[in-house]
Amino acid sequence: MTTSERTKPSITAGERDMLEGWLDFHRETLAQKCAGLDDKQLRDVSAPPSELTLLGLVRHMAEVERHWFRRILMNEDIAPLYYGEEDPDGDFHVTADDTWEQAHGDWQAEIARARELTAPLSLDELTQGANSAGDPFNLRWIYVHMIEEYARHNGHADLLRERIDGATGF
Repeated sequence: MTTSERTKPSITAGERDMLEGWLDFHRETLAQKCAGLDDKQLRDVSAPPSELTLLGLVRHMAEVERHWFRRILMNEDIAPLYYGEEDPDGDFHVTADDTWEQAHGDWQAEIARARELTAPLSLDELTQGANSAGDPFNLRWIYVHMIEEYARHNGHADLLRERIDGATGF
């Protein structure tokens, strides 16, 4: 597993750079929370009966990236990676067949695709997809929501990592 350094977001950037900087910071934080752990540790549950694991969080964030940037922003008709009608929370339900390499690869691919799709768009660009009421979002809203989503789950990752090996503060 590779460890990446977090890029600190600028404190003076313009709006777009600020939003993208914070989103990347939170993406990198989740990667660091998983760095250096073996397969068993990545599968350790937080506190039974919860099934929350670091591997499950990475799978979930791959799905979240896929949903907001591909399904909602671009209205792509693509299947989920890890969940379905039979298991709506399948991204969190890690099996013996699931690997870090696959989950990490899927997550990084979705991040790369998100960057590619958003690069030519303005923050005011409206999504091609919509919410259940038919309302589009602007890209700014998606960035803010993604920062919130990562921050929330990085809090979970903090607790998981501390429980696994006592590591804190990164």
